[in-house]
Amino acid sequence: MRVLLVEDDLRVASALAAALRRRGNSVITATTASEAVGAGPVDLLLLDLNLPDRDGLALCREFRRHNEDIAIIAVTARGDERDRVAGLRAGADDYVVKPFSMAELQARIEAVMRRAARASRMEAALEVGDLRLDLNARRVWLGGREVVLTRKEFALLMALARQAGTVVPRERLLMDVWQTTWGGGHTLDVHVAALRGKLDDAGRVETVRGVGYRLRPA
Repeated sequence: MRVLLVEDDLRVASALAAALRRRGNSVITATTASEAVGAGPVDLLLLDLNLPDRDGLALCREFRRHNEDIAIIAVTARGDERDRVAGLRAGADDYVVKPFSMAELQARIEAVMRRAARASRMEAALEVGDLRLDLNARRVWLGGREVVLTRKEFALLMALARQAGTVVPRERLLMDVWQTTWGGGHTLDVHVAALRGKLDDAGRVETVRGVGYRLRPA
């Protein structure tokens, strides 16, 4: 696996890179955001959020915006719940707080990569009435017209389409789309509202008060 380790503490970076290489990974190290952006394609990004030239959350969003398939784990000393939520919302798949053991980090890497592997084996398309999702290309058509969605909007629609006609609990949607159940209720509601607007049908995504949302099957 090709890993990009973004860490401005040279001692920490050296120890982590050595441990990752012993496990058979190809590791690229960067101490700044500018170095990280020019590193080339990778499978996994281990990202310190405290960087000398740029906020790590902004860098996380940039990597996620340009590569939806990359696995991202924030590795940082920012341990407050607010920081964890911000990291996950910025696009990180997981969040590890320093200090940590290599065993913990390795376990989290394996879990994130398992999720990525399952996602790559997903069915190629979903159809719900006149709504069609191409899961590989991450594109959506409604009655033959393409609907442009953001990454999170697509993930939300996909989670609902997989269980069309069934109520999907809010907690399940938060976990599937944002990999967290902490807070996030307002964010979920905002994304549902945006999705309804783009689908030109407020009733297509139905609200089941106190439970969650349901995609109308036809």
